[in-house]
Amino acid sequence: MSVGRSRGRLLSILGVGFGLAVAIGDTIAAGIVRTPGEIALKLPHVWLFLGVWVAGGLYALLGAFSLAELGTMIPRSGGQYNFARRALGPYAGFIVGWSDWISTCGTTAAVAIVIGEYTGALLPALAGRTVAVATFVTMAFALLQWRGLRWGSRAQELTAALKTLAFLALVVACFALGGNSHSVAAGPPAHAPAGLALAVAVVLALQAVIYTYDGWDAVIYFCEEVRNPAHDIPRSMFGSVLSITAIYLLLNAALVYVLPISVIGGENFALGVAAQQIFGAHGDQIIRSVMVVSMLSGINAYHLMATRVLYAMSRDGLFSSRAVRVNEGGTPSVALFASAAVAVLFILSGTFERVIALLAFFFVANYTLSFVSVFVLRWREPDASRPYRAWGYPWTTALALAGSIGFLAAAVVSDTRNSLWTLLLLAASYPVYRLSQRLARPLSS
Repeated sequence: MSVGRSRGRLLSILGVGFGLAVAIGDTIAAGIVRTPGEIALKLPHVWLFLGVWVAGGLYALLGAFSLAELGTMIPRSGGQYNFARRALGPYAGFIVGWSDWISTCGTTAAVAIVIGEYTGALLPALAGRTVAVATFVTMAFALLQWRGLRWGSRAQELTAALKTLAFLALVVACFALGGNSHSVAAGPPAHAPAGLALAVAVVLALQAVIYTYDGWDAVIYFCEEVRNPAHDIPRSMFGSVLSITAIYLLLNAALVYVLPISVIGGENFALGVAAQQIFGAHGDQIIRSVMVVSMLSGINAYHLMATRVLYAMSRDGLFSSRAVRVNEGGTPSVALFASAAVAVLFILSGTFERVIALLAFFFVANYTLSFVSVFVLRWREPDASRPYRAWGYPWTTALALAGSIGFLAAAVVSDTRNSLWTLLLLAASYPVYRLSQRLARPLSS
């Protein structure tokens, strides 16, 4: 890194514990509330329902093999942007970086809005103040992180620990107290699809599951801030995938233990229904409280990650050079408040849902480019230092790449309108990229 002392520098103080915490904070948020109902509706059979969650975890594990290699080979903060830029060129990096940054800011807004809705249900005095609560939470965590990386990382570790304990307590309660699931009023059992209909249902279910797993690779946003990248990045990544998979499997196994699959199917708040079965009238308040803690951890993680993406792009001349300024606490403060400001604009405008729908295509597209980057760099830079080499290469990387391409193809078929808009955005991005090169000069190569 060639940023001068006057601009500050990132601090290499993070360990495996932070890597696990930021991945859990980033991944396990509002998605786990809605996704089980979608899956059960498409696959109304317990083993198919649980099996698709296992498949999502295996996809993440295959991806972890490759991204761990890239993270240790290119230990720069900023996420997958760095991999695409080095392997595929500045324009590919631009696409990955900007789509990642905007979608992360949009996700911050979406989760903050849900926090506002849930706190309004929990505290009547805040009812109807969703936007104000969402804005306050977004800016409060930005101010916390402005104090420095130690504050942000400790907040992440604390909130992730509370989240994990809360979900595990819910799982234990489900298995200990949820034996009366057969008393739940349920309609006639739905028949699982077969043949081609089953294949389509599995693909659509996997789309929802993979979106819910997205975030397991969060440690790669902080590669140069990790004390020992060669050892801690792979350990953080594999530990994150295994931890998140275990939590998701336990939560969904607890759901099907408490509720019939026909009740879960189509239910937007299945965890809340299960909590009401166990805790009675207080169930809704309990699960909403758990989810608020869970989503606060997510807000902190999204700020940390979005800040590093914008910082990395600015360092390479794709945004204002002011955004590379790092305060004494190790926080890129201009990049932090620019990211928080965009999130607040999404909250105030109410347009984040459309933006996320359009950029959701890029979530897996970015993974696809990263897997391609592994092949390109192995071919072009065979002698480069690789402290960790992807296990099972080239087969594991090829499987992850094939899964990503299949996912994108299915997304185009199932959501053609948004996919076409995404392609138009991609076409329009090139003149924006050229303009950004004229307006800013890179500080490092």
